[in-house]
Amino acid sequence: MSTILSKVVSKYRRLVAYRLNRRMVSIETQVPLISFTFDDAPITAFHTGGNILHSYGARATYFVSLGLLGATTEVGTIASIDDLLRAVNEGHELGCHTFDHLYTWQTNPKKFIESITRNKLVLESIIPGICFKTFAYPIGVPRPSVKSQLEKHFLCCRGGGQIPNVGFADLNLLKAYFIDKRNNVDIESIKKIIDHSISSSGWLIFATHDVTEKPSPYGCTPHFFTEVVKYAAQSGAVILPVIDALERLQLAKETRIE
Repeated sequence: MSTILSKVVSKYRRLVAYRLNRRMVSIETQVPLISFTFDDAPITAFHTGGNILHSYGARATYFVSLGLLGATTEVGTIASIDDLLRAVNEGHELGCHTFDHLYTWQTNPKKFIESITRNKLVLESIIPGICFKTFAYPIGVPRPSVKSQLEKHFLCCRGGGQIPNVGFADLNLLKAYFIDKRNNVDIESIKKIIDHSISSSGWLIFATHDVTEKPSPYGCTPHFFTEVVKYAAQSGAVILPVIDALERLQLAKETRIE
């Protein structure tokens, strides 16, 4: 019974998270878009994942919880301030992931916003002139009340869902496709989702955590990540950090209006 109840609760949360307090936009782009994102920002995401992307001329978005810097976690050792600085200098984007890496649904909304504010203030103190423009929910889907508050802080917020953003998308809860062991993804599944997004002129956002030979359930191996990036680079899509992809979509709309 407990398993059944847990599934019902999870389904209810996903339903209300995706249906309420939406900020819908049309995904209209002549050139399909792909973004690579890393949650928690372990060192391997910067060093290994970043180097793989760099070899294909691509940049990523790193969603960071600055309260975890240097900590040892289940996805490995989290990056240092030097890693963040190097990423910014290389053209990568830093996105917000709350300061404390909080559970999204279970956390009191006030505490959740306070953690976001602290993360933003700490970033401003360690890297002056840099601010968070995008956000990724750390664990689980958001309460509708949290979604409505976050649109005051960020241009867009990313979730999960294992599908691309095609046709229309909710900027308060963008879909993403996780590349990790827990989802049992294989390269053929990845190729199919890329092909689908390309044929639909969509925006496909990939997400993962660590990139290492012995990844956590939330990460993947360097070989697998390389295969994904290689296929994405050869697909005809433009690979951009989340904020740059969003700006390209907005620019395309403004150009058509004119």
